[in-house]
Amino acid sequence: MRPGLPTVCRMTSTMCTRTHIDPRGPRVGASITSLVLVAAIVLVSTPVGVVLVAWQTLVFALGAVVGLHAQPYGIVYRTFVQPRLARPAELEDAAGPRFAQAVGFAMLVIALVTLVAGLTLVATTILAFALGAAFLNAAFGLCLGCEMRLVGLRVLSR
Repeated sequence: MRPGLPTVCRMTSTMCTRTHIDPRGPRVGASITSLVLVAAIVLVSTPVGVVLVAWQTLVFALGAVVGLHAQPYGIVYRTFVQPRLARPAELEDAAGPRFAQAVGFAMLVIALVTLVAGLTLVATTILAFALGAAFLNAAFGLCLGCEMRLVGLRVLSR
């Protein structure tokens, strides 16, 4: 995060886990994800398509497992976009976007496995659903993974 921008960190062993993020970052990441997924769908039956699916799977894995600060599109946002913007009016909890990264990772693992197995139609369908979710976040700020997490928390708290 930029100097002067409030962050809340919780120390875990030797790492600082960011618990609040600039909400514009995930939208930029979702925009890049949408472009990658469109290209992957167009090139789905080629080696380049497989590489694009593998790349996006890795991106989601980093965001879900390591944290949003390690996600390549977040790094692009913090390096090139955020310095040109005013400070955000408020920060958001990183748990929702991180859960969304985990959902995306699970979907793309299945897409990658089915693609490698030659089940192109199944892989394309999964990629289309992932593209739909990424586009909703990029265009409208609607994070389906975040909403799924909130519903899950409500159900589990009963």
